[in-house]
Amino acid sequence: MANNNNDKMSREEAGRKGGEATAKNHDKEFYQEIGQKGGEATAESHDKEFYQEIGQKGGEATAESHDKEFYQEIGQKGGEATAENHGEEFYQEIGKKGGEATAESHDKEFYQEIGQKGGEARGRNSDNDDNDGKMSREEAGRKGGQRSRR
Repeated sequence: MANNNNDKMSREEAGRKGGEATAKNHDKEFYQEIGQKGGEATAESHDKEFYQEIGQKGGEATAESHDKEFYQEIGQKGGEATAENHGEEFYQEIGKKGGEATAESHDKEFYQEIGQKGGEARGRNSDNDDNDGKMSREEAGRKGGQRSRR
């Protein structure tokens, strides 16, 4: 589409045509390479706050245009892909790292509270079980929480 300025192309049209010509002449690896170089150059000229800000803006924009089912679906796909690519050791390692990070940021009372809640929840779920005279899970969780308070 020519602009009415002496039959010159608009910048938009020139850019589109240039992009189409470039796409015909280059493959996926070319775009990966220039993307990598661009990312490295951007990383050198911007700080952590820049990435946090654009990440937050992107997250907000995505949240506005997607519903709960979208996030459930991509979460499930991500989990399935991760499970296909990693074995038991991977999950043990990330579990250990998560536990260590949690331990660094929470105190004894936090663990007492979640232990008690877990015991109570298990107790509610096992109310119909025949416990053969054994202590209920709820009671064990409560007692464990009390013991660790000492």
